[in-house]
Amino acid sequence: MLTDKFFTIAQIGHDATLWILVVLSIFSLAFIIERWLTLNKLSAQSKNINKKISSTLLSNNLSDIENLNQDSLEGEAISCGLAHIKNHGSDGLPEIFETYSLNKKPFLEKYLNFLATVGSNAPFIGLLGTVFGIMDAFKEMATNQGDASAVMIGISKALIATAFGLIVAIPAVIAYNHFQRKVKTLLQSVRSAGNICISYSKNKSTGA
Repeated sequence: MLTDKFFTIAQIGHDATLWILVVLSIFSLAFIIERWLTLNKLSAQSKNINKKISSTLLSNNLSDIENLNQDSLEGEAISCGLAHIKNHGSDGLPEIFETYSLNKKPFLEKYLNFLATVGSNAPFIGLLGTVFGIMDAFKEMATNQGDASAVMIGISKALIATAFGLIVAIPAVIAYNHFQRKVKTLLQSVRSAGNICISYSKNKSTGA
């Protein structure tokens, strides 16, 4: 019968879900470390160049942006903007920076969809493992003439899957939210650098 086949699946389903969660936790941890290192490096570079941009604003000498290095997203964006100004003037300059931001966004958000998926689905995978474990525990009770202790042991083991699912999901959700804020900050910084470059282009065209 179909029910008997489902109970057969339940016998191996609990362990299978635990192994799935183990694999997900390994990948999740690896991606969290990779994004932490990458985004922290970019944030440090962004902080340094933003100090230089602030100095440029305070000195009221926008031509200083020509001397900014490219060792950051903002510096690279400004370099693209300056090259566009040199070859084509200020026409289409806002679109250049918007395109640059859109092109960089997938790189900045790399692995974040995976972390979001793990964060939202790991608890359900753990819950499924718990359901399988409880089914197996009650079946074991039936074959052991109603031994309640066997059921209690089985249920306690089954709950491990739910706990493990939450352990995997919580760090993934925290990391996802943290990295999303970093990505948003970096992209806003690129837009700010773009605005500086646009102002420089307008001043240059008017001879100011």
